[in-house]
This record gives sequence, structure tokens and C-alpha cells, in this order.
Amino acid sequence: MITILFKNENIIVCIKPSGIISEDNESNNCLPNLLREQENLNELFTVHRLDKETSGVMLYCRNKRSAAHFSEMISQNKMKKEYLAIIHSKPEKDEAIFSDLLFRDKNRGKSYVVKRERKGVKRAELYYKLLATAEKDGQLFSLVKIKLKTGRTHQIRVQFSSRNIPVLGDRRYGSGINCGMALWSYSLSFPSDRENEMLCFKKLPDFLTEPWDLFCENLKGL
Repeated sequence: MITILFKNENIIVCIKPSGIISEDNESNNCLPNLLREQENLNELFTVHRLDKETSGVMLYCRNKRSAAHFSEMISQNKMKKEYLAIIHSKPEKDEAIFSDLLFRDKNRGKSYVVKRERKGVKRAELYYKLLATAEKDGQLFSLVKIKLKTGRTHQIRVQFSSRNIPVLGDRRYGSGINCGMALWSYSLSFPSDRENEMLCFKKLPDFLTEPWDLFCENLKGL
């Protein structure tokens, strides 16, 4: 059963589980198909995506008009996204902006930080804030909140990995620990139909389960 946070005639805001594809594909193991079946929907449109291993808050549109509206909103950077992540070690600064050039290698299914612009390279930018640190089995980990300024494929994962502080459980990008990937879509906010009003949908990860239980008390305070 997919958890629904909000729904009306135009949108559905839900929680995407890890291991499920966020976009339509031929497999039944994709979130749009699961939602259509669960909510008895004929139409459902994907306007943004989350990596298969990433969990958390996600929005879908229920008609073409709404999909066009939200696609334009996203292109104008009016939809704001915040993430929570547990990373290895500790970043150099308690808060900072990461700005990089990313190249997406479709054949390898990975993104890379590169030093110069060329075909296929896009600028990526995010802001993070360190919330807490903790040790487990002799290793140091950090809980960070992340605000995306751009939305590139694997952006958070590769930008932290390139600084030798990969996301916990992200074995593709350098984590040596085999657990669920500790990257969670925490918040989505966007302008409502009312002037000067923002709608915001938030959901914390289950901080009683691994690996989030490492920062249980910190997450309770958010």
C-alpha cells in the first residue's frame, strides 16, 4: 500500500518506497502503475523523479492541464525540494553550497563531476546544512539537510561522493556499507493558487529503523 499524504482532483502527493521506479515503464513495479491500481485512476502524469533507491515525498499530476502547470513550475525553479541524507564522515563546513559540472554517462548509468564544459555537461548546485554527527562501529557519520537548486540525475549522490563523503548505503558511488540508501525526499513546496501562499508537504523517514535510527533524537526535532 502506497502512503498518500494529500490528493485532490489535480495532484497526488505520496511516499515513494525504495526499490520502486518513480516513472512509467513496462514493468508493474513502478510507482505510477501502483498508484493507478490503488487509487483506481485512468490517468497519472510524472513531472519529477526520484532515483530507484531513494525514498520519500513525491508528487504526481492527475490530468494533462495540471501536468503542464507543474512542469512549467519546475522549469522555473518554483518547486522547492529538500532532502535528508546520512553521509560518511563529516563535511569540511557545517553549511555550504556545492557547485559542480556533471556529466551523465548513460552507458554506465553514472554521473561524474568534471572540470570543463562540453557536450552533455550540466551545472549542478545544492545547499546543505550539517544537522548532527554520530559514530557507529568506529566510523563517523553525518546527518545533513539538502536543498536542491538544480535537479540533475544522481546529483546529490555524486556531488557528495566526489568530496569523499558518499551517502550511506550508496554502493554505486562509494559507500562500502550494504544497507538501504540513506537518502530521503523530505519536503516539497510550491506556490498555491492563492496569491503569496506556498503549499508544503513534509514527511520524515522512519527514524526507528536502520540506518535512520542512528539519528533518532535529531530527526524527532525536525
